[in-house]
This record gives sequence, C-alpha cells and structure tokens, in this order.
Amino acid sequence: MSIQVIRDKSGKPEYAVVPYELYQKLIENADDPALYESIPYDRSAEDDVSIPHKVVSIHIDQDVSLQTAWRIFRGFSQQEVATALGMTQAAVSQLESPDSKPQKRTREKLAKLYHCEPEQLIL
Repeated sequence: MSIQVIRDKSGKPEYAVVPYELYQKLIENADDPALYESIPYDRSAEDDVSIPHKVVSIHIDQDVSLQTAWRIFRGFSQQEVATALGMTQAAVSQLESPDSKPQKRTREKLAKLYHCEPEQLIL
C-alpha cells in the first residue's frame, strides 16, 4: 500500500494521500467506538450549562465578549445596561472587555437583566 505524505514549507506533514479503498474503509468505520480513546476529565458545575446559538454566533461573528453578545442579543445599549445596574457606561464597557472576569454579584445582576443564568455569562 502506498501512502504519500505532503509536507508544508517547513517540512511538517500536512496531508496524507491514501488509496481510495483505504479511505472508504476509514469512512465506513468512522462511527466504530473502538477507534476512539476515552479522555479523562474532571466534571464541573458548569458541564450542563448551555448558551443559545444566537448568543454564540454574535460572540464569534462580531468577535465580542460573551457579556457583550448577551447585551446585543437582548437589544440593550451599554448606557441602558449602565442605568439598569446603577453604574457608568465606562464601567459596562470595562465589564465587556475580553479579559474581564466580572464578580459573582455583577454576573447575577447581568443575568437578571439578560434573563439568563450567571454561568451563561462566562466561558
């Protein structure tokens, strides 16, 4: 059996060209659980937390934080959120920065405003 390896400019393998019959066998057996290795992980309280597809789409497509995506999803301006939470628009802007880790109490207030769970505001 001949398998051709195509490498990138630095010599790192990038693609493998395999005979079509082997490719068909790989595709046919792709659902075989014996082909996959179980990876251990520690369960956490957030394992069952889901985020609406629309919020995730905003988060990814507009390259904004999850807090910003929720605000956009719910149709609020930063000023409206600031007024509702009793803070300044600048504070909301800081909360929405990508590296922001809002305190639990702040997440709870945002969650109430956005009609979601506090866990849905963080990844």
